Amino acid sequence: MKRDILRVIEENMDGFSKGQRQIARFLLAHYDKAAYMTAAKLGSEVSVSESTVVRFVMELGYVGYPEFQKALQDLIRTKLTSFQRMEVTNHLIGEGDVLEKVLMSDVDKIKRTLEGVNREHFENAVDAIVKAKNIYIIGVRSSYTLASFLNYNLRMIFDNVRLIETTSGGELFEQILNVREGDVMIAISFPRYSKRVIRAVSYAKQAGAQVVALTDSYDSPIAAEDNHVLVAQSDMASFMDSLVPPMSILNALVVAVSRAREEEVSRRLRQLEVMWDEYDVYLKNPQ
Repeated sequence: MKRDILRVIEENMDGFSKGQRQIARFLLAHYDKAAYMTAAKLGSEVSVSESTVVRFVMELGYVGYPEFQKALQDLIRTKLTSFQRMEVTNHLIGEGDVLEKVLMSDVDKIKRTLEGVNREHFENAVDAIVKAKNIYIIGVRSSYTLASFLNYNLRMIFDNVRLIETTSGGELFEQILNVREGDVMIAISFPRYSKRVIRAVSYAKQAGAQVVALTDSYDSPIAAEDNHVLVAQSDMASFMDSLVPPMSILNALVVAVSRAREEEVSRRLRQLEVMWDEYDVYLKNPQ
């Protein structure tokens, strides 16, 4: 379970040395900025040595500064408002090349996502989707874009796919009322986590359905132990999280599912091509 870093710091303030209290006060006031500072930069900011910073975080119970920094970054992603997140982003990018920094950040997150994703969970998620009686997909706010993308592609493969529209709490439960054992709910949620998605996952599990959770961490509120959890790195790129890493996982999920149902998918796509030609859906022979 995650500790509340700020509360731990406040509770231990009296036992800190003078230098450690300087670090602690800065963290309590500016934890959003500190989360992306090196130990040396943080030390310089409060006029203490880098080694003092490292000893401080180790006294808090962390193996080293990188672990502490990661915990701070996780904290701010769930606590900061959209406006505060934009301020942090502007601080990180500074006067640099925005295009290059954002794209290179996405490249790095995809690499870290590949290194960290649980292959067994991925394979089990594919198997559950292929065998599902009904597939429910839910994601709200920015995650709705991901849910809609997945819905479009899975509907090219299956007839039993339902995208849950979540304009209100009441409508949400009307749409998942018939979720049963044998069904699968694919839930997508990143900080700041949506209560509607959390409630939908809880309802689906109580009804006996399997849950595939696409989220940012195994500590996410939709990442229960008995779910198929797919973790995508999602550090801030703006006032919202980058959708590139989770989109890449969804791409892989669709490819894996289509390969598992290759014959049926091929037959279905041939039928669709005939229909698209008949109704003149796509531009032919573009110049």
